[in-house]
Amino acid sequence: MSETAAPDTVTLTIDGQSITVPKGTNVLEAAKLLGNEISAFCYHPGLKVVAQCRQCLVSVEKNPKLQPSCQQTCGEGMVVHTTDTLSTNARRQMLEFTLVNHPIDCPICDKAGECTLQKLYFDADNHDSRVDTAKVHKDKAVDLGPTVVLDQERCILCSRCIRACDEVAGVHQLDFAHRGDHEVLTTAPGESLDNPYSLNVVDVCPVGALTSKDFRFTMRAWELEATQSVCNGCSTGCNIEVHHRNGRAWRIVPRYNAAVNKWWMCDEGRLTYHDLREHRLAGATVDGLPAGWDRAIRVAADRLASGRAQGQLAVALSGTCTNEDNFALAMLAKSWGHGKLRSADINANLAGVKAIAAALGLSTLPIFELPTTVKAIVALGDVLPGVDLARLKEIEYVALASHERGPVEHARIALPIAAWAEVSATVTNSAGLVQRMNAAVPAPGQALPGWEAVVRLAQATSVKLAWASAREVHADMTAAVPAWNGLKWAREARPLALRFAGSRG
Repeated sequence: MSETAAPDTVTLTIDGQSITVPKGTNVLEAAKLLGNEISAFCYHPGLKVVAQCRQCLVSVEKNPKLQPSCQQTCGEGMVVHTTDTLSTNARRQMLEFTLVNHPIDCPICDKAGECTLQKLYFDADNHDSRVDTAKVHKDKAVDLGPTVVLDQERCILCSRCIRACDEVAGVHQLDFAHRGDHEVLTTAPGESLDNPYSLNVVDVCPVGALTSKDFRFTMRAWELEATQSVCNGCSTGCNIEVHHRNGRAWRIVPRYNAAVNKWWMCDEGRLTYHDLREHRLAGATVDGLPAGWDRAIRVAADRLASGRAQGQLAVALSGTCTNEDNFALAMLAKSWGHGKLRSADINANLAGVKAIAAALGLSTLPIFELPTTVKAIVALGDVLPGVDLARLKEIEYVALASHERGPVEHARIALPIAAWAEVSATVTNSAGLVQRMNAAVPAPGQALPGWEAVVRLAQATSVKLAWASAREVHADMTAAVPAWNGLKWAREARPLALRFAGSRG
């Protein structure tokens, strides 16, 4: 006698294999757990099920008709067949039907190499069309808004993009018009595709119908390498992939993380990769003139000596930089033993700065409250919100920055450090979740990881900081910050298990 399934689960058989899944799971997802990928176009796990493409049909015993597996909820004792002749032929015929009017655009399509329709054709059909009538032609380049271009001929009317706007962005900006083989995707009456999450429609499109203006015709998908990381655009910390080639980032796409961003991210975050190659500080400077690292560090140490001796030195941590960079500078500040400041700007890692400062017992003030007694400041990052630039010109301002802009242009000494996509490190989002980033592209010129720049400055001021890698900084940091005890340095970018005390979520 078989054991009764738990009240919140059901047990069924798929292709002769028994599987137990939570109640409410659909057959398509259950089959996926067994390694059986049922073909589908309109289904997306993050969107409402509509079962309109009929590409995922399967046989369910005691049911006279084939059922769309995305819509068929698993039931206790259900017996499903996905590889039988009836189901396989039905899916092959639906694929052929989808291809009837689809253009042979693969050689010029941006989605080639990432196209679900292309993959299924080669995997499950790979036959010449039996339809010899002329294809229905539609508009090839329809401007939907500031970020997305539509090719109506390639659209297979799956409605994923419509649902993404409705359910993710919360606005109804796309819709279908006309009927039959003249039906087209278009903007809703009086609307434009201009919501802050518009580029998610490009991700969910299973074909090359919707393309990003930013990446359109740039290069083939298979020419890009993907590195897992975390978006540095805001404090949400969306999990992403940085797609790069020849040392240069070309696009950012979201990476699934149920606890942070699920399948989505905002348009602004996607475009942050442009900042990696604009206004970069590629070499050290002293008084606005180029200088090597050795001279810049030596001059910085000499000029900071007076401020250190008189207790008139401030240190600014930055929420735009990584935990490891901030910890390194915080440790140096603690060794110097005088006033410390942090930047209070809204950014990707302000939660990490707060956790580090609190753990090391550093008194902190918003940077715009810079005391008049301060004669020198060492600042991490290129953002000092609220600070009077005229005031910076009066003091010895040493900047450790990745970009030559804003306050960095007024620094007496500027030390180039790597940007977020050029380092392996961690950041802490607004919910207190510590996440790992991986270096995707090399830093320009003489730029070094921020923690390494701090080590050089420390040694020049007779402070013993001798980390040789980000991993070593991370080990000391997690030991020093009680809430992060036990966090491990991992090769892959993923949410780490612990959150700091008092975090939300």
